[in-house]
Amino acid sequence: MEPRPTIRSETDADRTAIGNVIRSAFAGKPYAAGDEAELVEVLRREGALTVSLVAELNSEIIGQIALSPAATTDGRAGWYALGPVSVLPVHQRRRIGSELVNAGLRSIVALGAEGCILTGDPSYYARFGFVLSPSNVPNGEPPEFFMVKRFGTRMPSGPISFHWAFTTHDR
Repeated sequence: MEPRPTIRSETDADRTAIGNVIRSAFAGKPYAAGDEAELVEVLRREGALTVSLVAELNSEIIGQIALSPAATTDGRAGWYALGPVSVLPVHQRRRIGSELVNAGLRSIVALGAEGCILTGDPSYYARFGFVLSPSNVPNGEPPEFFMVKRFGTRMPSGPISFHWAFTTHDR
């Protein structure tokens, strides 16, 4: 059995490696904007990188997940956005991304999260309890990929928006 990575919070010393992992994970992907590493840097700089976890194996950062605040139209607090999730290509399809997602969700629940949003592949994220939510899609997001996971008892009404850093024209 191959060794499993350690999932831990990022440190300042991890920043370069995190950028490299993100760029490598998204390189050439048709759904990638090519600025995912920059997004994480902007979230960090703006104090909006609520959770950043890394997967470390043999003293090498091989994966990372970011979670940041999300805004609800009705002002409901406690919502977060998940993404990006990155794993070095050589380590993909080994459940490391799943471990990062589960650890990230546990982290925001510990912070009192009411829910989490993302834009992603429904067939992948459904396994974590995310569902499509057409009534909560913010402007500019594809409704067929916008998903939510509720931890609290009530859903916000109206769109749930990602941090402004997710819009490339503002970076």
